[in-house]
Amino acid sequence: MSIDTRISDDGRDATIKIAGRFDFSQHNDFRTAFEKAPGDVKSFTVDLSGTDYMDSSALGMLLVLRDRVEDKVKIVNARPTVKKILEIANFDKLFLLSLLQNTRLSSERK
Repeated sequence: MSIDTRISDDGRDATIKIAGRFDFSQHNDFRTAFEKAPGDVKSFTVDLSGTDYMDSSALGMLLVLRDRVEDKVKIVNARPTVKKILEIANFDKLFLLSLLQNTRLSSERK
């Protein structure tokens, strides 16, 4: 499990990429990732392409981030199982969600 933060070339967007389990054990690293972002950062993208599990504490961390940047948070590349957790929690109404590109559900494979 790891958290990696990258700042866009123009310094206005930060991408936080989470790999492995996104749960309470990531709390300090996730909070540090957005609290230590430069002051010019106006929006955050949370990349969940490497995330295979998330729990309710992860949902809470996303809400804290959303409150900090006044709703300017995108959640991208969520795998179908993670996206389902987000949708059950109605996060599709709070955040812009996007599926992992080029990923198909097992029922779609031939």
